[in-house]
Amino acid sequence: MQEVTKNSGFKKARQTLGIIFSMSLLFGIGYLLGYKGYLVSLDKFPIVTVDRSYQPERELDFSLFWDVWDRLENGYYDKSKIKHGDMVYGAIKGMVSSVGDPYTVFFTPKENAIVQEDLNGNFEGVGIQIDFKDSALTIVSALPGTPAQAAGVLPGDQIIKIIDRSNNVDKFTERMSLQEAIALIRGKMGTSVTLTIKRSGEDDLQEFDIQRSSINVPSVKLGYVGENESLAHVNVMKFGGETKAEWQKVVAEIVARQTKGVILDVRNNPGGYLTGAIEVATEFIADGNVVTEAMADDRRQEYKVYGGGKLYRVPLVVLVNEGSASASEILAGAIKDHKRGKLVGAKTFGKGTIQEPQALTNGAGLHLTISKWLTPNGVWINGAGLEPDIVVEDNSDTEVDEQLEKAIELLR
Repeated sequence: MQEVTKNSGFKKARQTLGIIFSMSLLFGIGYLLGYKGYLVSLDKFPIVTVDRSYQPERELDFSLFWDVWDRLENGYYDKSKIKHGDMVYGAIKGMVSSVGDPYTVFFTPKENAIVQEDLNGNFEGVGIQIDFKDSALTIVSALPGTPAQAAGVLPGDQIIKIIDRSNNVDKFTERMSLQEAIALIRGKMGTSVTLTIKRSGEDDLQEFDIQRSSINVPSVKLGYVGENESLAHVNVMKFGGETKAEWQKVVAEIVARQTKGVILDVRNNPGGYLTGAIEVATEFIADGNVVTEAMADDRRQEYKVYGGGKLYRVPLVVLVNEGSASASEILAGAIKDHKRGKLVGAKTFGKGTIQEPQALTNGAGLHLTISKWLTPNGVWINGAGLEPDIVVEDNSDTEVDEQLEKAIELLR
């Protein structure tokens, strides 16, 4: 996005729309967990430039916009804060946020880069996954072995305030976008950020001072549990770009070992590429639909298993909790509706919409909610989550993983 400058051309532009937005939109097939998008290099796809010049039939009046622009530019006391590029970005953010959907978001180039870091799984921060729950910024999961987990933050904790004294940040999260929150929480390894937390069932707010570190989030971890380690415990931590290759290696080892059963653990899995969820479902479900996309015009698109799975007959239990969101809910919902295995644990997060990521000029981006997704039985879990077949609460006061123990018991 070019900065807006004061010249005759700029004044002339006011007489039309004010600004001509030239957007480089990328179109393609492929699906992202909750997102429609690419799983491959973006530079291989055609770029279409859309010229959004003034359209008289819309009878748009931008006089108030420019009145406020001029008052801010001419009257604000600290001229160093007046940056035309940031003002345009801010105006776009306000326009997008007006629909009241926390998942429809405009990203500046810096924020958009964070989205890619999330999918790649390598960044510097505290190691939490966050999202909005009932309009509150909520911790979906604290990743294993990270500073956040060591500090004691829990899934379901609401982040009320973010403080980073080294960067003069002291901001409440109300009306904050998801990407702004992520950008504020992340930072250079060795620096600290303080999160003010509201925990369910507790009246007093808590502050957690957490030192940032280098975070490398794997997609899949494999271990063995039960008598004689006869059960495979597969922890799918996200559905990222590397998940397919990691998952295929895990499946090959399970098949070679001839395990008695599989415990598929998607607790605290915040999502990722939808293609990854279908890939995993394909190993367990022989035929049928994994998820249905329901569009605003009443069209529906089913996404079925690929076929050729290797674990159709292996007994299965799926572990879920309140940190299981989006693509992990799609996978768990498919397993549940096809009666392929039991869901054990706690009710899931409840994110049932699909966003299309659109790449804009200079690395900016737009995530636009375009549809909702339904389980194979036609259930929309948005805001409600998936109810497990067997509810087991994990007691944080003990070292025992009660949910995992229940899964082992079911597969004996």
